[in-house]
Amino acid sequence: MASKKGKRLLLLGILLVVIDQVIKVLVKTNMTIGEHFSVIGDWFQILFVENEGMAFGMKFGGAVGKLILSLFRIGLCAFLCWWISTLVRRGTPQARAKDAGKPAVPAGVLIGLTLITAGAFGNIVDSLFYGLIFSASGPGTVASFGGHYAPFLFGKVVDMFYFPLWRWPEWMPLVGGDIFFEPVFNFADSCVTVGAIYLILFQYKFFSTD
Repeated sequence: MASKKGKRLLLLGILLVVIDQVIKVLVKTNMTIGEHFSVIGDWFQILFVENEGMAFGMKFGGAVGKLILSLFRIGLCAFLCWWISTLVRRGTPQARAKDAGKPAVPAGVLIGLTLITAGAFGNIVDSLFYGLIFSASGPGTVASFGGHYAPFLFGKVVDMFYFPLWRWPEWMPLVGGDIFFEPVFNFADSCVTVGAIYLILFQYKFFSTD
């Protein structure tokens, strides 16, 4: 049973990473930086930007920060893979001695962690390999395969989902005139966010008692 559960989670993770990468490659090889088009009215757009730092367009410490972030993502992804594999075995004869007698882990916990892991891995792929396999994107330049715009670990993460839902009224202090939700993000970011929110809202009891 544990083996079947593990294979299903692996297939889910692979599917999510493939979806993420297909979207990113299509955007990067067909759009220029800053190019956009509407999907549903003005509030859901595809807007191509490249993120040199953290999720949702945040930045972190220049080149050194980029290197640290890439290494952190790799370490986090490796830890999550190990943790999921450990949780999958819980409640089975193959469980470690310290987990003996503990009930099987709820499927929701495993799925939530898989979403987070797949999202982290999807953005790792960009950082590790995009600089090695693509030419640089620019305001008037569409990238192509076969280029080399950055070294290993320094590739830029492709973002494209943009939801400018509304602008705050001009009279409001601090936020007047600003867009309510301005960050541009990608499918991998969505996986991490959905997985984390799901675990916090619906699986918190597992983490508080585990």
